[in-house]
Order: sequence, then structure tokens, then C-alpha cells
Amino acid sequence: MSDAFIKQYLMTAGPTPLPPSVSQVMAEPILYHRAPAFIEVYARALDGLRQVFQTQNDVLAFAASGSGAMESAVANLTRPGEPALVASCGKFGERWGELCDAYGAQTVRLDVEWGSKVEPAELDRVLGANPQVSLVFTTLSETSTGVVNDIRSLTEVAHEHDALIVVDAVSGLGAVPIPQDEWGVDVVVGGSQKALMCPPGLGFASPSERALARAAEDGGGRYYFDWHRTAAGQRKDPPDSPFTPAVSLFVALDVALGMIHDEGLDQVHARHALLGSAARQAVKALELELFGPEDEGANVVTAIKMPDGVEGAKVPKLMRDRFGVTIAGGQGRLKGKIVRIAHCGYFGAFDIITSIAALEMSLRELGHELELGAGVGAAQRVFSEAGVPVGAPA
Repeated sequence: MSDAFIKQYLMTAGPTPLPPSVSQVMAEPILYHRAPAFIEVYARALDGLRQVFQTQNDVLAFAASGSGAMESAVANLTRPGEPALVASCGKFGERWGELCDAYGAQTVRLDVEWGSKVEPAELDRVLGANPQVSLVFTTLSETSTGVVNDIRSLTEVAHEHDALIVVDAVSGLGAVPIPQDEWGVDVVVGGSQKALMCPPGLGFASPSERALARAAEDGGGRYYFDWHRTAAGQRKDPPDSPFTPAVSLFVALDVALGMIHDEGLDQVHARHALLGSAARQAVKALELELFGPEDEGANVVTAIKMPDGVEGAKVPKLMRDRFGVTIAGGQGRLKGKIVRIAHCGYFGAFDIITSIAALEMSLRELGHELELGAGVGAAQRVFSEAGVPVGAPA
């Protein structure tokens, strides 16, 4: 079969597939960012972001990837020579450390084995040993390993030590719960290209008033990413942006947030939980091993250890080239050791079933003995027994 006739399935944790209505709206004539037609979209999208972040804070928007939103947090909150603690359990946790180093902070590192969670007791221990720390940076969903941290408990620990906590929720926001105001999380950062079902290019930071006050203590070291400059514009009536916003991406975001609102955030989270459960059950039915602890809350990406005798790096390539299913391999120290199937955003039951089928056939072709259909059947049972609609949002 010619490559031109292989239907493609994107099963990575970012970028993720786009709903047709999101793709289509970006083909419409572009709007002038100061015109009333765009300002209406802009205001509605900013309000929709608050609903997803579950906050009354300003959700500050930047034309940047999720890493840009992370950098905005470091640029506004850290100070050269002052301590900041990074609690990391994977590649994206390490990015917090790289950013703190780049801005001259005295970075204190709590490095957890990849595939494990950051434990609240360990954070408590490290903060107790470093009482001068007033900032903690950590990750909700560690995309490199599939781990989802207990942010509620980590927030409680940080606050017991009078420290602000800043959470990278780039892949987790919209897939797993992180009710910012209810849990008291000081700063949540996100990005457009994962569970928010948009293309890459928008980064978001939601700082509490306490975090904004800290940012105001020293206005140096940033310009484009200055939180107060952006907040001042967004608080106008109607809202404004100090720089040209990514107009087409905001139009897309407006549609995607409308879909999330129509589905209902609780139902969005429930759909992701069902997809994650089906993926995990399929892995177990194939007698493969999940990477990291089995966790019913780890519903952003499923990481799978590759069996002995299989060159792990070949699996994603074969799945893509032969079967048209694009998944992710391992990153950094996990390269060739795991594969990762995502289910955050515009995903439904048959995306999981198709991905598991392609995984089964690829492993078998690479010499691993397994029963074809075992994983697919396990996933089907999860969806069948759920008794609820399991398609992607319409």
C-alpha cells in the first residue's frame, strides 16, 4: 500500500489532534486585533480559560509555547541569587531547573526517580532543610513518564513552609483535575496544544494575587513576559493585549473552549479517565509493564515499558510508517526503553483501540510473542462496560 493511502492517527501528547471545527475556523479571514469582532472573541476566550483553570485569577495569555508560559513564571518570580526549589520527576520537571538556572536563581533540586511521583513527605523534608526557600516549582502531568503528581498535597506542604508553588500543567490542564482556587495553587501554567485541542502557540499563566504581588516587588529582567503589563491590558473593559495577540489561535481557542464548556469539565475529566483506564488495561492484557506506578489518576499519557528483546526505538517508527499511528518514544534517559500513548484532548475510544492494535502488530513484527487482539479486547471491555458515550467531543 502506498504511503499516500495510509490514514494517519496522531496519538502524541502534543501537538494533539484538532477537532474539525477548530481547524476550519482558522481558515476564515483573519481579524484585526483591535477590531470589535476580535475583542469579543478575546474576551470570551479569556473567560473560558478561567473556567478551565477553575479560578477567579487573571489567566495571562502569551503568544508562546507552554515553555514560554513556564519562563514567564520564572522571569516574574525568581531573583538572581535567591533560592528556588525545583521538585522534578522527569524531563519537564528538569526544565524548571534549567529555567531557574538561566535566570540566576540559586536552584535547590529535589530530583525523584523518573517514573515515580514527587512525594509530599519528601518535599516537606527538603523545604525543612532549606527554610530560606520561598518558591517551589513542580509538574502536574510529567509527559515524559506518564506520572501525575498529587498537586493538592504538594500545595499544602509548600504553604506550610510559607512558600509559593508554581505548577506546570501544560499537558494536564483540561485532562485531569487541577481546580486552582479550591486547592490554593499559587500559579498554574498551561499551553494550547494539548488537552485544550488547539495548535501550538499560546501559553498561559494564572497567578494568584499573592504571586502577582511578589512579581511586583522587582520589575526587572523581563519585558514581553511581564505579568503586570499583560494583566493591566487584560483587565481593561473591553480587554486588551499589550502586544499583538496570536489572532488565529485565539479564534481557534474560542471554539475549543466552547466545546469543553458544552461537554462539561467534569465530563471531560471523566472521558480522559475512561481512556486512561482502557489503555492501562490493554497494556496489562498484553502482559506488558506500565512505566511507573499504576495510578487511576494518570490519564494524560500511558507509558509502557518495552519488553526484553525489542528495540524500543523501532516501535514508534514501525507504528507510524506501517500503520499510520504516531506515538512517542522515550525521552532522555528513557530513549528506547518506553513508548507513550497519549489520550489528552480530542480523543475517543477508537483512537485507543486503533493505537493498541497497531502496537500489538508492531511488537509481533519485531519478534515479541503475544496474542493479537488481547489488548484490543481488554480496551473494548472497558469501553463496553462503561455504558456511556466514549467518542471524542463533537
